[in-house]
Amino acid sequence: MLWERAKNEPVIQRVSLEGATVGRKRWSGGETAVPRQNRVTPFSEIIATPERGTFMGNRGVLHDAEGRLKRAWQLKRWIVCVLAFRGRKRQVMTLGRYTELFFLDEATALAAGHRPCAECRYARFLAFCNAWGTASPGDGGSPRSTATVIDNRLHAERIASDRSKPSFMEDLDELPDCVFVTVAAWGEQAYLVWGDRLLAWSPGGYGERRRRPKGEEVLVLTPESTVATIRAGYVPEIHPSAVDVA
Repeated sequence: MLWERAKNEPVIQRVSLEGATVGRKRWSGGETAVPRQNRVTPFSEIIATPERGTFMGNRGVLHDAEGRLKRAWQLKRWIVCVLAFRGRKRQVMTLGRYTELFFLDEATALAAGHRPCAECRYARFLAFCNAWGTASPGDGGSPRSTATVIDNRLHAERIASDRSKPSFMEDLDELPDCVFVTVAAWGEQAYLVWGDRLLAWSPGGYGERRRRPKGEEVLVLTPESTVATIRAGYVPEIHPSAVDVA
């Protein structure tokens, strides 16, 4: 839910996203509900899948009157929220209201370029800001970075000039837990760095685990400033399946 209130901002980018699925589809056995396109991957893609997430968030109004996505983002304020807050209720994908997005866990949301909401996750937001300030001293001219400073920096790191999601190379040995990577020899699968293992991400949880290779250069999906913030002490919340498979 969009607990954090902010000023209206103009639409910055309009992206046509293929494969939006809304409504119901008839199969031989009758009608089956089709999931909405509102789940976010570590690559920042918005997909349709029946699996539920453990966190919610938004990037502004992304859907049309039919509930189909018409853009990938609207605002620089990409946040990750709790699923329930103070008993507030709303209809998903209401016309003219922000588009509810869902994440497997907070680590997934951070990899996609989001940061904690300043209302429903206020304590976590402060912890994120404090760790950000430790990683980037003097950023914004104050001991604790503001939401605007963080949003502007993250936006530059999550949207490339060709509108793709940027990534960067780093030695796997130097990365903290809870960031996402891909390993060239293993294809395009996203993996969570978790101790001495790499856990394969899926919409429903973490599956295959691989031993964390030593001295390997990997492609990092989590924005560079967020990686630094995690390294400085911020600990993202992780889906229970990470513990189950570790």
